[in-house]
Amino acid sequence: MRSLCLLLLLAFTACLKSRPASDEKVEPTSQRVERGAYLANGVLGCVACHSTPDDAVFSRPVKEGTAAGAGGECWTKANGFPGTLCAPNLTADDETGLGLWSDGEIMRAVREGIGRHGNGLFPIMPYRDYAGLSDEDTRAVVAYLRTLPAVKHSVPAKELDFPVGLFIRFAPRPLEGPVPEPDHADEVAYGRYLGKVCIRCHSPVDGRGRIVEGQELGGGQTFKLGNGGAVTSVNLTPHPTGLGGWTKESFIARFRGAATPTPCDPKLNTVMPWLAFSTMTDEDLGALYAWLRTVPALDHKVAPWSFGSP
Repeated sequence: MRSLCLLLLLAFTACLKSRPASDEKVEPTSQRVERGAYLANGVLGCVACHSTPDDAVFSRPVKEGTAAGAGGECWTKANGFPGTLCAPNLTADDETGLGLWSDGEIMRAVREGIGRHGNGLFPIMPYRDYAGLSDEDTRAVVAYLRTLPAVKHSVPAKELDFPVGLFIRFAPRPLEGPVPEPDHADEVAYGRYLGKVCIRCHSPVDGRGRIVEGQELGGGQTFKLGNGGAVTSVNLTPHPTGLGGWTKESFIARFRGAATPTPCDPKLNTVMPWLAFSTMTDEDLGALYAWLRTVPALDHKVAPWSFGSP
């Protein structure tokens, strides 16, 4: 009983680590919408996660007959998830989507992990990584999301096992101040900016889902696909067991080769959004490659699939 009371007290305290959403209204300029579309559909993978995937096509694109961005991707105990969580609807529908959300509330959710009503979001939504997203790029994402046609589509309610539902209250963190634009002229710095989302998946984690310190980008995190299959993230460091033998050209070509949806055995699919990332420009992929060449090399050979290959 004492332990439970302590958990409740800590969870309540963690809830205080948030701030009110700003009252900013994003001006939807054509430049912002274009940049937001590029980020949301490519670099950040927003639309890929917030859609119903087709498990029978490699990289699990939006399933035919469903609306992109209308939610539907779900994680359950079949995925090794502690409960049930479905990516919500990002379209402009008032009832099931973002129609009633303010721009400030969307920006706060993206980078600080706080929902419209002050609730903490589960960190499978990588808001801690998105905390580094510049103010202007965040405005661009909001401007683009506002262009998604309203689609009425409800997803199952979130159900988390105890005490996970309490612990996620510790995850959100308010921004400490404005986030400036990255220096696009510094290829490595810009690559680091683009690649923050890579760290979350391409690093091993401990029993509580925390990245193992010193093993960032070394691969080894396994994702259950929910159909009996599983895929393990590969080593992205410049060691020979990772990207050591890759040239900039072969790195970019790997993404370009994933631009065409290809049918596959669902058990040999992947959670890597290749189709989304294949829309990135050569300049951005080149910057990502330049940054990955600078990270510490880790000796860690990974077989993505425990049986066969796609």
